[in-house]
Amino acid sequence: MSLQPDATPTTPSSVDSGEAAGPVPFLEITREIDELRAPLLAAMERVLEGARFILGPEVSAFEEESARVLGVEHAIGVNSGTDALVIALRALGVGPGDEVITSPFTFISTAESISLVGATPVFADILPSTFNLDPAAVRSLVTERTKAILPVHLYGQTADMASLKAIAGEHDLAVLEDAAQAFGATTRGLPAGALGHAATFSFYPTKNLGACGDGGLVTTNDDGVAERVRQLHGHGGVGRDTYVAVGYNSRLDELQAALLRVKLPHIQRWNDRRRELAARYDEALADLTGVLTPAVQDGAEHVYHQYTVRIADGRRDAVRDALTTAGVGSMIYYAKPLHLRPVYATGQSLPMAEQASAEVLSLPIAQTLRDEEQARVIAVLRAAVGA
Repeated sequence: MSLQPDATPTTPSSVDSGEAAGPVPFLEITREIDELRAPLLAAMERVLEGARFILGPEVSAFEEESARVLGVEHAIGVNSGTDALVIALRALGVGPGDEVITSPFTFISTAESISLVGATPVFADILPSTFNLDPAAVRSLVTERTKAILPVHLYGQTADMASLKAIAGEHDLAVLEDAAQAFGATTRGLPAGALGHAATFSFYPTKNLGACGDGGLVTTNDDGVAERVRQLHGHGGVGRDTYVAVGYNSRLDELQAALLRVKLPHIQRWNDRRRELAARYDEALADLTGVLTPAVQDGAEHVYHQYTVRIADGRRDAVRDALTTAGVGSMIYYAKPLHLRPVYATGQSLPMAEQASAEVLSLPIAQTLRDEEQARVIAVLRAAVGA
């Protein structure tokens, strides 16, 4: 089925930003649901008929299928992306007294998960080009207490894993990928989720691969790590009545697994569509003064969970207001880096993260975005910045 059943293909230049045009949503999840409504309903019915709602065949099948797609030995479903981080950190041996180096320019669950296992998040600055961790900054923060590095594949592009893994190897550190925004992303042909000692994914409904509720996944090629994840996500149990650790009640349920199985075969096509939209934005916005389009590092295949531009000279908020007035949706991820939030106020100066938070603006990029809607986004943005 077409992703644009009602759209007559247009080029950005063929649609102006006139007041008569309709609003452009930042994200319209109902379009994805409409495309797959029949198989989604069939999957729900299958679960209801089977009356097996926890750790049943749908979860097992989804774990096997996602492991194949991600190129890993083990994929374990959990309740959310946050739970995935917490459980993976514990499975890697991170705990009280340890330090974990991570990004300040991310959703709070990245740092929160470190705190929840009793460790301390240590924030390293980011690269201004990709918004991902700066390996040089990471190297400077390694101490005898450092236990792990937790890079975030922000907006759908992998961090510089080769450099980060080299640092980890020098200091015997674990590397845990926060791949919540990067399902299907690759670097030099290797998929996110298979680049570190373990990785975590979120299936929050707005993600490229989203559930109809919460859900998460831990991936690893390490048999021992996988065994510990499976223990911890089921109350620390081995078998039915033997408990070897204080664990969690954190299991991907059958209904979400069944719905994700419907969507999983479409993820490559959906990510391809996002890349097509991103390429069109790149071309149409390249000449705008003070607007910087996303950089893609050599060898990376971005999946554009977000298409995030930088708007310089303090104009970001005014440009966003103009988009809102014209009915064009946009979002700011993230308005403040974590080291400036009250819960993690460290007193650090991390200038690249701080500058990014003042300049970033994410434009509509979902695979369901129609060509004429993107053309309107481009026209309105160009008018807002005075092109």
